This record gives sequence, structure tokens and C-alpha cells, in this order.
Amino acid sequence: MTDIFKPSVTVAAIIERDGRFLLIEEETSEGVKLNQPAGHLDPNESLEQAVVREALEETAHEFIPTGLVGMYMSRYHSKSRGTDITYLRFTFCGDAGREFNQPLDDGILRTLWMTRDEIAATVEQHRSPIVLQCVDDYLAGRRIPLALLYTHPSVFEGGI
Repeated sequence: MTDIFKPSVTVAAIIERDGRFLLIEEETSEGVKLNQPAGHLDPNESLEQAVVREALEETAHEFIPTGLVGMYMSRYHSKSRGTDITYLRFTFCGDAGREFNQPLDDGILRTLWMTRDEIAATVEQHRSPIVLQCVDDYLAGRRIPLALLYTHPSVFEGGI
């Protein structure tokens, strides 16, 4: 077998305050979309480090993870590129810490605080088909302790 299936690993942050969730509005190849603060796992970082970094880059808010809501797999077909990409998403929940005075990541137009119903009413604008599923799982109380995540030191050292 010559082809090895390699899904794209992403992380996302569920940040809730007073019944509202912090989302981002971003410019994509498919137009303006809504998403949780999210992005790709980079080399030499743990899943937790990735979600903290992505939340800060996309919202200018410090993110303190408190649990893992779930692990999600979805397939996305890019109309503009004509390709399929499978995503493996690790969605964390946690608290928003300080807000920093810094520019948002390229492509991020603004941040929004939305209720669950407002998120549900905008499904056609979601970047991922699992944005609402993650919120609903969070509201259902789904949590995996962060202690179950382990990153071997070789990740940070560049290999064994």
C-alpha cells in the first residue's frame, strides 16, 4: 500500500460567557464564514498549546483550556480547489482570560459573541459542519479531562 491516509489535524476553542459563545467571522476561499476560534496543529506543539495559540491569534483573547469537549471527524469538499479534505478536530472548552490589544490573524474579520440559537440560525454560514455540534455537545456537559491527553517529549525535541 503506497497511499497513507493523513487527515488534517485541527483544534477549536469553545469559549462561553453569560450564555454567549465567542466566534470568529473569517474570509475563506468559499466566502465569509463563521467558526469557533480554530486552526491547524503546528509542528513541535501539543494539542493544548495549539488551541491556546489559535484562540489568541484569532480573537486576541487568552484561552485557558479546562476540558476536551470531543474529537470530531468531517470531510470538506473545496469547490474552489475541487479537492476533498478530511479533518480530525479536537475541540476544547475553557475560559477567556485577558484580551490583548493586537491585530487578529490574517483573514479574520471580527469576533462575535453569539447565543446557541443565533449560531443555529446561521448554519449556512458555518465554516465547518460541526460548529453547532460542538456547541451542543458542550451544552450537554460533555467533557474529557485534560489529564487524558499526553504529548511525548519527542514532539518538542523534533523526534526520537
